Amino acid sequence: MTFEDLDLDSELCHALADMNFTGPTSIQESVIPAAMEGKDILASAPTGTGKTAAFLLPACQYLLDFPRSEPGATRILILTPTRELALQVYEQAKAITKYTDLVCGVITGGINYGTDNETLSKNLDILVATPGRLFEHINNEHADCRNIECLILDEADRMLDMGFGGIVGQIAGEARWRKQNMLFSATLEGVGVKRFASDILNDPVEVTANPSRKEKAKTHQWYHLADDLAHKDALLVHILSNQIDNAIVFIKTRDRLDMLKSKLMSNGLHVSWLQGEMPQDKRNAALASFKEGKVKILLATDVAARGLDVPNVSHVINYDMPRTADVYVHRVGRTGRAGAKGTAISLIEAHDFEMIGKVGRYMNEPLKARVVDELRPKHKPPSTIRKKKKAKTKTKGKK
Repeated sequence: MTFEDLDLDSELCHALADMNFTGPTSIQESVIPAAMEGKDILASAPTGTGKTAAFLLPACQYLLDFPRSEPGATRILILTPTRELALQVYEQAKAITKYTDLVCGVITGGINYGTDNETLSKNLDILVATPGRLFEHINNEHADCRNIECLILDEADRMLDMGFGGIVGQIAGEARWRKQNMLFSATLEGVGVKRFASDILNDPVEVTANPSRKEKAKTHQWYHLADDLAHKDALLVHILSNQIDNAIVFIKTRDRLDMLKSKLMSNGLHVSWLQGEMPQDKRNAALASFKEGKVKILLATDVAARGLDVPNVSHVINYDMPRTADVYVHRVGRTGRAGAKGTAISLIEAHDFEMIGKVGRYMNEPLKARVVDELRPKHKPPSTIRKKKKAKTKTKGKK
């Protein structure tokens, strides 16, 4: 199938060709026809399978089919949980609308309010926003939601995790004259997302994309057992110095990120970093230096675990394991995108070992251990020790 087969205007298809999109992915094939019929959409798809274009293309086609009759406020509103994701969706919206007269804007926290007001003063066709900042403008009567015809929620599960459910509900109330809704989530499991969907959507078409073999991420995953923090640091320095083209390294807290940043730099490794409560200009600069290849190592807390779309990330390294298996999957999704090959490595101390089993069960694919010859662990995995103790107890009972 081609994009022309989906009845998209030539201007959109021309832009897609410029973006090297050769044909629709499975999520795009499933969503675009239903969305172009005006139906509400409830969709889940693995990361890196083209879901952003799946909602942008039908939204843009609608705007081209039904152009403005007079100046007005935003017609398509896209809400995203994080600043980085909002900027990425905005950039893709600009690229897709390159050969049209459609006007796109973006509003996120960390940006000057004067810039926001300038954006909102335009006859916006598409606005991409983070919920908190947009709601401030609604309360201050700087943002008008009465002209919104389509509301799109990207990574809805992440919005709920971040506590935006109430605000999103209030924004939806402000846009109550809309004709269509689309909700995209990494997973449709759980009571929270289902309740959220029932509040926002009307009789939606439910789509769960099954990516083709070509689209599926080809990510090799394993772990290294570390005896202690010093051993873990040595493993990380070895991997970053010898095995990567580039890597995103995930750390669980800002304090630990600061410590690790200093350790790596003292070992001659040049790094950039992303963390919470970071000025937006510094976030943008850090991400740009990594995307452009000026820096090969990006340290990140989980603020960057969702939505980052950096082409050709060779490695994701879990310096700290996440609290839950689904966050692990989102972290690992930063590599092996759109069918490219990727590698995910976890550095495991004894207290992390239980999470290895949880991740394996969640993915239905057990993680295997590897060793670096010169940095072999001195201690055995905790599970092995427990099994031996249980075996000894059973033997004593038989005697």
